[in-house]
Amino acid sequence: MSAEATNPGAPLRKRGRPRIDLRRLGRVALLGPVSRDRLPDAIGHVAEAHRAHHPDSDLSVLRKAYVLAESSHRGQMRKSGEPYITHPLAVTLILAELGAETTTLTASLLHDTVEDTEVTLDQVREQFGDEVCYLVDGVTKLEKVDYGAAAEPETFRKMLVATGNDVRVMSIKLADRLHNMRTLGVMRPEKQARIAKVTRDVLIPLAERLGVQALKTELEDLVFAILHPEEYERTQALISAWDGAQDPLTEIADSVRTTLREAGISAEVLIRPRHFVSVHRVRIKRGEMRGTDFGRLLVLVGEDADCYAVLGELHTCFTPVISEFKDFIAAPKFNLYQSLHTAVVGPEGAVAEVLIRTHRMHTVAEAGVVALGNPYTQDGTTAAHQAEPADGERADPTRPGWLSRLLDWQESATDSDTFWATLRADLAQDREITVFRTDGGRLGLPAGASCVDAAYAQYGEEAHGCIGARVNGRLATLSTALNDGDTVQLLLAQDASSGPSPEWLDHARTPAARIAITAWLDAHPDSVQGPQRSRADTPRPHVQPPDGNPSSRTRAGGRAPSVAVDAPGASVRLAGCCTPVPPDGIIGFTVRGGAVTVHREECPAVARMRAIGRAAVEARWSDPGDWGGAADYRVTLVAESFGRPRLLADLTEAIATADAAIVSATVEPPSEQRVRHTYTLQLPDAAGLPGLMRAMRDVPGVYDVSRAQQPAATGG
Repeated sequence: MSAEATNPGAPLRKRGRPRIDLRRLGRVALLGPVSRDRLPDAIGHVAEAHRAHHPDSDLSVLRKAYVLAESSHRGQMRKSGEPYITHPLAVTLILAELGAETTTLTASLLHDTVEDTEVTLDQVREQFGDEVCYLVDGVTKLEKVDYGAAAEPETFRKMLVATGNDVRVMSIKLADRLHNMRTLGVMRPEKQARIAKVTRDVLIPLAERLGVQALKTELEDLVFAILHPEEYERTQALISAWDGAQDPLTEIADSVRTTLREAGISAEVLIRPRHFVSVHRVRIKRGEMRGTDFGRLLVLVGEDADCYAVLGELHTCFTPVISEFKDFIAAPKFNLYQSLHTAVVGPEGAVAEVLIRTHRMHTVAEAGVVALGNPYTQDGTTAAHQAEPADGERADPTRPGWLSRLLDWQESATDSDTFWATLRADLAQDREITVFRTDGGRLGLPAGASCVDAAYAQYGEEAHGCIGARVNGRLATLSTALNDGDTVQLLLAQDASSGPSPEWLDHARTPAARIAITAWLDAHPDSVQGPQRSRADTPRPHVQPPDGNPSSRTRAGGRAPSVAVDAPGASVRLAGCCTPVPPDGIIGFTVRGGAVTVHREECPAVARMRAIGRAAVEARWSDPGDWGGAADYRVTLVAESFGRPRLLADLTEAIATADAAIVSATVEPPSEQRVRHTYTLQLPDAAGLPGLMRAMRDVPGVYDVSRAQQPAATGG
């Protein structure tokens, strides 16, 4: 059995006229000549296809639109020799088969009238309402495509602008291109190839992103036949040979039906043949085709829960190929696609790929945004006279996140060449990931995107001041590549003058990020780049202590807190490597000259002393009354931060505000955007240490402050 199931949930048609199958028409266009006979009952096929999806629709508006289109285009001919009206009819039929609502079909019938005839937009608005007028105007603004190198980028730029306010404009354009590709044979080979390349590079990826798989797959096959005729003929021969052979999928499909019936699961099991390009890809991947490689099983059920029930039965009763399992129901693709994918081993050892989805999921998988109806009404029905908001913006709930991003960056692209290059690069990304923000929001990004891309996706131009990120709670550099499901927190500098580094371009994958970074760098050619300067470019900072002494090491007056040790007569000093202060637990060790050096108990030096056999000396803090009740506590702190302008000044200000004096300070050159500061400080009261450390952590860009446990570096 072989079935395509383009709309298995649709009502049954009346007998008398066979259903027009979109995929079958596409295959006819590939395998043989298309009849140029006049369409019988020209609008009848469209009306019938439309009623299959929308049984209660009002067909009078379609007939009215057809009358206007036919009379307006009368006398015009296509290059193929057909009356021009056959083109808007064919485009509308394509959309009707996909389940487009009445408004879209009406606009499709009229999509060339304003551009190619004397019909005006005002006439369209008067006869068909604002919505139809809006769509016709959007398609008209695209103008006729000039396939010259300079004109093509600007044409598709206009297409994106028009699509931004209504995805139905793009749906009509895609159907328009599909019909033109079907009838491309009348053009010269070089023009066919030029049009096919643009279709491959731009329109097929757009169809994929809009989820219109029925259009995408047929466009792929048509492009394949033009650009790779030898490979196409080889694939055609393979498909023809398979059509005449015994199909191993039939036996597996029968076994699946039996299994699900015995489990009490109501399901429709179909064999879904692969299209030409899909077969070609499988042949390249496997080398030698297997009988089950020419198609996949499609299991259609009523509810989401039934999908998982089917999956459980298949994995229980058949041997599953675990590596082939993918759950696009729990995590839908960026183009609204939902299905469970798996593969099972059949009775004779043949491996069959299986797609499991509901009828509704199948409709969306085939038709994408076309199947979602009118996005500007509550129930997806036609809104004939809906007024446009005063600001001209229309919130489209069906508009995918990637399309919003394209619209954002196309406004920033300074010229058509930049736009074209970034458009093609973005569309070449065939997979999208979702990362989560710490505030509960989410970002859709292309696979391979980095923290740089996430920053510009979330903050726009404010991302110029990004100084780092946390990915899944852990600090990460801006170059870190993100994975699907990661949680990312972007850290921004408070200094509005901060800007990106040229190195960011090495990690930016999205057009929005690349365009914004390039624009900032062009506008600030002489600016010092703080966040990502290389080690070679970064001078060693020189600290100006609070008392004005230009030396990078200074000592404040005062007495150290008293320590009592079990070594009578020995001199005592506090270790500079860990700078203990009350109430730290302490321990001493006798060093050369008989002096006792006191360390914090957790200092690494303690373990080294014990390892070489040094005897520990008991040490304890003296009562403050024993040494006058006042002392200066010396402590060494290490601040880890992301580099940015004025960071050093902000840290020293935080230290001074906490009444601490800087004894010495060292700032190491940045490494992978990170900077390490080591400060030896004197505090008037050890109780102020926790507050000082909190104040330093609150400085933007600082992600950790800790007590030093290494030999303290000195500034010079």
